[in-house]
Amino acid sequence: MKFQAVDISKTETAATIIFRALRKAIIEGELKDGTPLRQDDIAKAFKTSRYPVREAIARLEQQGLVTVQRYKGAVVATLSMQDAAEIFDLRAKLEADIIRAAVPQMTAEVLQTAEAHLDAFLRCRDPMRWGRINRDFHATLYSVSGLPYHVEIVEASMDRIDRYLRAQLVMSDGMSRTDQEHRAILQACQEGDADRAATLTAQHILGAKASLEQQLRSDPA
Repeated sequence: MKFQAVDISKTETAATIIFRALRKAIIEGELKDGTPLRQDDIAKAFKTSRYPVREAIARLEQQGLVTVQRYKGAVVATLSMQDAAEIFDLRAKLEADIIRAAVPQMTAEVLQTAEAHLDAFLRCRDPMRWGRINRDFHATLYSVSGLPYHVEIVEASMDRIDRYLRAQLVMSDGMSRTDQEHRAILQACQEGDADRAATLTAQHILGAKASLEQQLRSDPA
């Protein structure tokens, strides 16, 4: 199994550290769908007991990143296209509302930071970083929305589909299209057009959904 292990034998936050490490590995695709999470192996890697490992896995299960199967134990959750489609549709509705509320509150600093993320996204040649930069761009714009619970739901939804989005970008060579859509959203924000920013955000998310569906039909693997 691929994840970054550290010696946490003397720390009181073992479960949290294991949770974050496994969560990162799942979201970034280092732990593939269906990969068993063997408690003994994880405990050995982190130099700790099985108790914090069980707690970390339970937290991952609550977030939908892990499922517990009879006879197999905990495995990395597999997301069906039907489930993914529902998440995309929910995001399109929520994020349109979030950015509509955020635009009137955006400062020059927020807009400059968002643009810096776009520049980093376009320069980046490491697929493992694309998902994080993409999320940083949207999160920057949403940070002034005043809708923290909406944003929290979006973040949890992104955790479920982040690895699929990264795969979709790689398989469909979607970097250029994504950059154009992001910059159109940013321009609407810079011009203070909240409704257009909301419309473009929803279209951007639903377009990613359609691209992923098409890619999975042509290459189910």
